[in-house]
Amino acid sequence: MAYRKFKAQQIFTGTTMLPGNHVLVTDDKGTVEAIVDAAEAGDGIEQLNGMLTPGFINSHCHLELSHMKGLIPEHTGLVDFVFNIVTQRHFAEDEILLAIQKGEDEMLANGIVAVGDICNNTLTITQKQQQRLAYYNFIEVSGWNPQVATARFERAKDMYAQYAMLNMQCSLSPHAPYSVSDALWNLLQENFSGKTVTIHNQETSFEDDLFMTATGDFIRMYELMKIEHPSYKPTGKSSLQSYFNKMAHAANALLVHNTFIKEQDIVYTQQIMNLPIATGIASNVFFCLCVNANLYIENALPPIDLLRKHHCNIVLGTDSLASNHSLNIVDEIRKITAHFPSVPLAEILQWATLNGARALQMDDKLGSFEKGKQPGVVCLSQDLSQVKRML
Repeated sequence: MAYRKFKAQQIFTGTTMLPGNHVLVTDDKGTVEAIVDAAEAGDGIEQLNGMLTPGFINSHCHLELSHMKGLIPEHTGLVDFVFNIVTQRHFAEDEILLAIQKGEDEMLANGIVAVGDICNNTLTITQKQQQRLAYYNFIEVSGWNPQVATARFERAKDMYAQYAMLNMQCSLSPHAPYSVSDALWNLLQENFSGKTVTIHNQETSFEDDLFMTATGDFIRMYELMKIEHPSYKPTGKSSLQSYFNKMAHAANALLVHNTFIKEQDIVYTQQIMNLPIATGIASNVFFCLCVNANLYIENALPPIDLLRKHHCNIVLGTDSLASNHSLNIVDEIRKITAHFPSVPLAEILQWATLNGARALQMDDKLGSFEKGKQPGVVCLSQDLSQVKRML
């Protein structure tokens, strides 16, 4: 068997940053054999400049929106952004498919090995069948008007079947608290067991207003989009505390954005999972940060220090090219280090690798340099300016 041996200034294992006297050994297909002392590695070592890391996990992406790059101005706020997505996303299919291919090319070139991808249609299937990246396909379901719940659920089930028939990992996932009625939640819940289920969470400051007092800018969105829910009554609780118990039976709950999450909501997720406060956040709740998209849409950043205070499982995503300038996880890492310089780089890299693999139920193969895994090998320059995929 042929082996490849990689040495750099540092090796990030998925959990730990090792100094430069170590060598990563893989077979020629990238399956990890060992990490050994350089003195024991023998000949044929490939010397690289920078740090070695497992391939990155993009835990939240909308690949199907890649054709909308640059179409929506920055800082519109969420309501106008969503309205623009709904009204402007319809392009010729060949343009959409080409943009999907280019989006995947970009992720591949920048060291991404797996993607948690939001699916509102089946247009990404052809590209995904090439198996260049691993995907967890979140079949997104929405419907604020209870009268459309059954029709929306049946449509999503049909779409789910098309992905599942091709042996692609997938789940039915609610779009957001403000777009899923209780009737639709009731239909979705029985499908959560054993799955990673994702939801856009507290992406805007007025999401809580809707559930506390039935006020805020989502009322304007419903009017713009002519969406009715005449029987809706506010819960008097935050958005997260109004829905999160409905996700308790999912294998993993992946909460995306969390730009305006409060401390009591983080603690609430822990209580729902019946864990004592001292143990830290529930092991199957993951908080996905998409910082560049948050800045693009709301010009705001999530409370990373608060999430770290409660030992949350943090993962990283890019969102879509409609709300970001790239699908590059390293761009997300750069932005986090610029705004939160006290966070150790090794911790952020774990968010981008092993934590993401765990969230997408792919950590048996991806996320860390452990014997038998095939996580991809990426060389990242020390200043984070360059990324090169080695395997």
